Amino acid sequence: MRSFRQFEPAVSFEHIGASEALVVVIYQNQFAMYDGSLLHEMDQAIYFGDSAHRLKLGLIDGRRCELLYLSASMDMPGLSWHGLRTLIGQVDDQLFQLLGFSQQLNAWYRSHQFCGSCGQAMQLRSDERAMECLSCERREYPKIAPCIIVLITQGDQVLLARSPHFPPGFFSTLAGFIEPGESAEHCLHREVKEEVNLEVTNLRYLGSQNWPFPNSLMLGFHAEYLSGDIVPQPGEIEEAHWWSVDDLPSIPPRGTISRWLIDCYLAQREGREAPPVPV
Repeated sequence: MRSFRQFEPAVSFEHIGASEALVVVIYQNQFAMYDGSLLHEMDQAIYFGDSAHRLKLGLIDGRRCELLYLSASMDMPGLSWHGLRTLIGQVDDQLFQLLGFSQQLNAWYRSHQFCGSCGQAMQLRSDERAMECLSCERREYPKIAPCIIVLITQGDQVLLARSPHFPPGFFSTLAGFIEPGESAEHCLHREVKEEVNLEVTNLRYLGSQNWPFPNSLMLGFHAEYLSGDIVPQPGEIEEAHWWSVDDLPSIPPRGTISRWLIDCYLAQREGREAPPVPV
């Protein structure tokens, strides 16, 4: 599903012409798709129901774009509701990035209605992406959680693992959140040791991807096996195995950084140009 050429985040539309706005319609982390589109004209969106709040997202090909959060769900011919995970691989990278941004922004807004210091009401600032306390003037900005994600390699084999919540037969790369005081490299060594009991070397940073589950910035690495035997971490890793690059299991879809790390390694071994990092 191709939707637009360029999205530019913005908090104000003061200097934008009066072109008709586009809206992303959300209710409880479900996106409204009407007649096959996830972007809707503003005058069309009024038929979806009353809004609980609206947030400025930015500009889509020069047109204003807003988030419209409904006060209740509704049903009508041609309208369906979709969780963001179900749209992975079904929409282009730019639209997925916009929807992820919308979901993260909505969650941030809804969870910062009251000040964490004094408990009083907060409101959106008009000049920056921030919530401000009306009483003590505390400001809260959208936050992201940095994570590492790593493909561990050993010649023509790659290490892939599965968590207990994965679908049957599905495997992916290792990942984990960076703790306070850690560097990305320190986190990578710690997470690999904790999750599969291995030591790695020759870390190589490849690229990053914003990942809206819930609000992560994934820092993608390749690393080479150094030593150790695989011991899955109880409760975190259900299985972990070495897989031949010629006989991989079910892996993440294109558009995810985990799949990109795998594709980059396959391209490297075959002497091909690496694919571009997903948006």
